[in-house]
Amino acid sequence: RALAVAPTEQKNRALAAMERAIRAGAPAILAANAEDVAEVRANGATSAFIDRLTLTEARVHAMADGIRVIHDIADPVGAVTESWQRPNGMTIERVRVPLGVVAVIFESRPNVAADAGVLCLKSGNAVILRGGSDSLRSCRAIHECLVQGLREAGLPEAAITLVPTRDRAAVGLLLTGLNG
Repeated sequence: RALAVAPTEQKNRALAAMERAIRAGAPAILAANAEDVAEVRANGATSAFIDRLTLTEARVHAMADGIRVIHDIADPVGAVTESWQRPNGMTIERVRVPLGVVAVIFESRPNVAADAGVLCLKSGNAVILRGGSDSLRSCRAIHECLVQGLREAGLPEAAITLVPTRDRAAVGLLLTGLNG
């Protein structure tokens, strides 16, 4: 609820802080990613899989650049996309509103944690992120940067939540919890 009513300026403060945190946290993100990559390499992953999982300094900075792009777009919440007048004089409008909570399940591309987190924030939605078990360390490091941004802007830290386990059953529990 706090995100649905958060003013654009507050969301943008969080996004700017997230961008700074990603840039400053690049060494920790890369170290966590190196551990993820070493583990999958030892388990015989394909070179294509390893490439999707691997973060470089350039890829981390591209994540931060992507946050800047989202920061700079117009806030979609409250935008009127269509309006018409009924014969009786009543005006009807189609207005963009947040969904509430979005669950995003993704594999082997840890940068998706940042992409999904900031897109949901900008659109006034909370998000639950479930990255692939192979990228858990990387996702945790990225998630900490996102939470730092929320904290700095005075938004709830739980607005961007990372499922903290590799257990695949967590996805089923997550979906059951959202439906029940």
